[in-house]
Amino acid sequence: MFGNWRIGSVNGALLAAYFIPAWSLVAFNIIIAPVHGLYERPSVAVALYLSDHLQMAGMETVRAAWLLALGRLTVVAFFAIYLVLLCIPRTRKSGGSDEALGIALAIGSLLSFASMVMASKVGELAALRLHATELLLLLGAAIVVVIEKPAAAPKTVENTVEAAAPLALEQAEFLHNR
Repeated sequence: MFGNWRIGSVNGALLAAYFIPAWSLVAFNIIIAPVHGLYERPSVAVALYLSDHLQMAGMETVRAAWLLALGRLTVVAFFAIYLVLLCIPRTRKSGGSDEALGIALAIGSLLSFASMVMASKVGELAALRLHATELLLLLGAAIVVVIEKPAAAPKTVENTVEAAAPLALEQAEFLHNR
């Protein structure tokens, strides 16, 4: 069953198993209570950067929090699409699910990098470690997906009428008999 799984597929599934619940909870906390959710540990660096360096207050902070939640939910949605496509064997073998994974990795890396830069600007070391770790996970998976190629499609054998010898006693021709 696991003979046709590639390293990139397993790596993407493990990343999805982490990012879907973690980023969904953070995004839903921001959606429910934007300011309170923004000042929780995964997003506190963004909140401090917005308030200290960009002097955002009130409704602007709420809009920025919703934009962050939308970005996180977009990454979660692409990881979920990737997992659905991964369950289809033909799509998994041909690498058709790699596009959804690539989009999730690109947007997630962008969000993690921006959050990491904001955490370094405000001096929030715990958030800096969290975002740097997430960024390294995403970049490592992107490298594996780029380097690992999907399996080549099997070559088809064309039979011509002249090349095919008549079978003795109308025997069935199997692929291993050729």
